[in-house]
Amino acid sequence: MSAVLTYASSLPVVKIGRMAGQFAKPRSDDFEEKNGLKLPSYRGDIINDIEFNEPSRKPDPNRMLDAYSQSAYALNLIRAFATGGFADLEKVHNWNLDFVKRSTKDKYFELANSITNALKFMKACGFNKKNVPEFRQVEFYTSHEALLLNYEEALTREDSFSGGWYDCSAHMLWIGERTRNLDEAHVEFMRGIENPIGIKIGPSVDEGYLIDLLNILNPSNEPGRVTLITRMGSENIYSTLPKLIKVIKANNKNVIWSCDPMHANTYKSSTGFKTRSFDKIIEEIEAFFKVHQKEDSFPGGIHLELTGLDVTECVGGSQKIKEENLSDRYHTHCDPRLNASQGLDLAFKLSEFIKTNRGL
Repeated sequence: MSAVLTYASSLPVVKIGRMAGQFAKPRSDDFEEKNGLKLPSYRGDIINDIEFNEPSRKPDPNRMLDAYSQSAYALNLIRAFATGGFADLEKVHNWNLDFVKRSTKDKYFELANSITNALKFMKACGFNKKNVPEFRQVEFYTSHEALLLNYEEALTREDSFSGGWYDCSAHMLWIGERTRNLDEAHVEFMRGIENPIGIKIGPSVDEGYLIDLLNILNPSNEPGRVTLITRMGSENIYSTLPKLIKVIKANNKNVIWSCDPMHANTYKSSTGFKTRSFDKIIEEIEAFFKVHQKEDSFPGGIHLELTGLDVTECVGGSQKIKEENLSDRYHTHCDPRLNASQGLDLAFKLSEFIKTNRGL
């Protein structure tokens, strides 16, 4: 996906991922009730189990150790791929998965051929993998919501050179809509760490509150410190986002704007599965870019939830997944994810949108 977007936009793409899974899950209700039995809510595998019985829903601190170990295994594997030659641009033809090739074969291989030809030209000019390491490896960064403070605090360390405190569970942490009250613990923790911070904001966010929150989390107004991750919904973004951009500009706040088109476009299907519409996701992303263009602001990023597996959790895309297909391979315990084919579909559609809107 990043190769598609880089080639289309001629801009570098910074890759930041919650790559080891969603271990902590925010919940609106403390309890769930089924058939007259009331139990604590499932809060993610780092706390309790999704099975609906009393022993499974009991919080277990040993799960934090399991989550740490699983994250370390996943990141070590990805690090080996990223630096060990798998990310070599000369192997761009080999990156695709079989089921993705069936649905996007022509477009992907046209792009891969173009990249290969460009590399041949650069080689002829004297640029190669030996003197340009970016041709053979990639940088990636990690991120997740700083939700379970017991875990985040245990992994926070003081830098021996700068003296600042860093949460070493990830490069970038974000704070969700349920945990960003000004006088509560999550904001207090986040203001004390030096990591880049993301803030999820929905259509109901108060403009004055947003400025107060930025004053707490970034009192020195440091560029790059805060990313505002909008989750408006495709029907709300045109009416809500312009006002937020204006108030940020009026108060001279340095922020990076990113779009989360996933969460506000979630709904319950007719077959009972929580799902998301590929078309609605595309609509919100395009609206995000158009609003920033109109307001003379910069759209800095996209926040997606996806997997490389051939799941059927979101409807639409070139595979034409319908609501009746969701039960075929619905594997998530948390939020529905785009599969690899839909992710690549999205990258191509976004690259086409960027090409035709060069003013962005």
